[in-house]
Amino acid sequence: MTMRALRRDERGLGALQWIGIVLAVLVLLSLIPQFRAAIDVLYENLVGKNNVGPNGEPQPGVLVRGIIVAVSSMVVFVGSILLINSTNLGRRLAFLVTGATFFGFMAVIGLLYSLYAPRGLRPESLEGLILPGAMMIGSLILFAMFLTAMNRYEAEQSGD
Repeated sequence: MTMRALRRDERGLGALQWIGIVLAVLVLLSLIPQFRAAIDVLYENLVGKNNVGPNGEPQPGVLVRGIIVAVSSMVVFVGSILLINSTNLGRRLAFLVTGATFFGFMAVIGLLYSLYAPRGLRPESLEGLILPGAMMIGSLILFAMFLTAMNRYEAEQSGD
């Protein structure tokens, strides 16, 4: 790959970086009470109020709000780190470094949850370990893939 092609490829912000910037701006705007009230009214018109049903079960609005909060917080977390890394490392290497660190972090969290999950002293069954174990193994596989990709990227850059 020539230096000219590399410069053209590294120029500008990627889609994930733009999403991170937009969501970071929305987070800052949510600190303004009027903006937050307008978002709450819009949300209640689209999904409904976050109340409990007549039998005590949560309404669908609670689930939707939980999904929105979880997904947007992960996108802001990863997107902001990717944006900061890309200013210093370039788009490709920043993506590889951010992916490797994120999946390494998820593997450690999966291991810690597997070891110290609130299952009691002697759990009767190990069903509670299926989800954190799967997350840990999947994250370890993706972590290894990102490390391999970084190794190939560095070999390509050094001309080996």
